[in-house]
Amino acid sequence: MIKVLLIDDDRKHSQLLKTYLSQFGIALDCAADADEGFRRLSRSDPDLLLLDVMLPGRDGFDICREVRQTSRIPIIMLTARGDVVDRVSGLEIGADDYIGKPFEPRELVARIQSLLRRTGSADAGPRLLRFEGIDIDTDARSVSVDGARIELTSMEFELLAILARRAGKKVSRDEILNDLRGIDAAILTRAVDIMVSRLRQKLGDPIKPPRFIQTIWGFGYSFIARRRSDA
Repeated sequence: MIKVLLIDDDRKHSQLLKTYLSQFGIALDCAADADEGFRRLSRSDPDLLLLDVMLPGRDGFDICREVRQTSRIPIIMLTARGDVVDRVSGLEIGADDYIGKPFEPRELVARIQSLLRRTGSADAGPRLLRFEGIDIDTDARSVSVDGARIELTSMEFELLAILARRAGKKVSRDEILNDLRGIDAAILTRAVDIMVSRLRQKLGDPIKPPRFIQTIWGFGYSFIARRRSDA
């Protein structure tokens, strides 16, 4: 049974969603505000967090930022806002996906299942990717730079793994988007650039000269670190 925590102040909708998701092996725990959400988050240890943007008090963006300080739990933002900037903002602060309200419940099921597959351990290819200055363990989903552990969100990790598995090759934005399934195509190109920028900051990777990720202007990116001789 998949355990999902929903933080949304629409209690009636939450209960209807809880009943619907149970048909697909998803147990939904519901909280109506940030305080209740954090209590349930620490108590139930869910597999995924559904987070409404428009909440009383602390909104979904605030909650996402706070969760990301201590957890890499997969996060899907629920937003009624149509502004692309608002939706990109959720990805920028560490959300893994978003879905606009109103949505079809079956689409939400597909998004949950897709995200959990991406953040699981079913990745193809080598489990340990070792390069000069950086090690990427796809089983443990851990990254270290010069021996120091780097905390990444699940989407950031997926992005890094996509590039590292194709080290030395130019990877277009379209190829990256094809692998990072589940995000609305209306903001994808911009979202990739934002995620790469955030990833570089965490890896301590300057744009000029790049150490790990090189921008291929007008095309995409390339992972340029050399494989270690003992890899």
